Amino acid sequence: MTLLSKHDQEAVTEAINEVERETDAELVTVLAAQSDNYSYIPLLWAGILALLVPGIANYFGSWLGADMLLLVQWGTFTVLSLLFRVPGINTRLIPRPVRYWRASNLARRQFLEQNLHHTEGSTGMLIFVSEAERYVEILVDQGIADVLDNSVWETIVEDFTAKVHQGQTKQGFLDCIAACGKLLKEHVPATHERNELPNHLVILP
Repeated sequence: MTLLSKHDQEAVTEAINEVERETDAELVTVLAAQSDNYSYIPLLWAGILALLVPGIANYFGSWLGADMLLLVQWGTFTVLSLLFRVPGINTRLIPRPVRYWRASNLARRQFLEQNLHHTEGSTGMLIFVSEAERYVEILVDQGIADVLDNSVWETIVEDFTAKVHQGQTKQGFLDCIAACGKLLKEHVPATHERNELPNHLVILP
């Protein structure tokens, strides 16, 4: 997984600048490498599988004594706990609802931390992406929600999510910002010059 290069980040910044010249909306983009370290997942799966070991070992090797079964169980737990920490394996062990729930929580925290709820006219908009979870979400404040139903963002989010899956995160950002800009220009047009929040891409490790 590779987050955007400096050149790519500059392209995103310029896209935001272009949109904000024609709308009162305040766009903030956030890209997270991962929404959670899921440190408990390897232990959970290792524990579940280790609990099954005595029964399996006893079935195939009834000659094993209690002490040997205990050693096998502990060994299984230790090895799997370490193996399941490998990023590529770890991600596959996490159920999609859990991954999306953690990413959604982080998106909402970022909306608050980036002060999108304190903009003039309540026109803050967050475009949030978490690469490990392949998750994209658009959150808007009340000033935008009053004139644009949340359903209008669904197609934009789906297109962006597909691009993240394809490893085209930069293009996804540019297309998403442009698509949002068309809607914002029509429904939240610029009334005066303003720039309350930073336009650069916020990257979370």
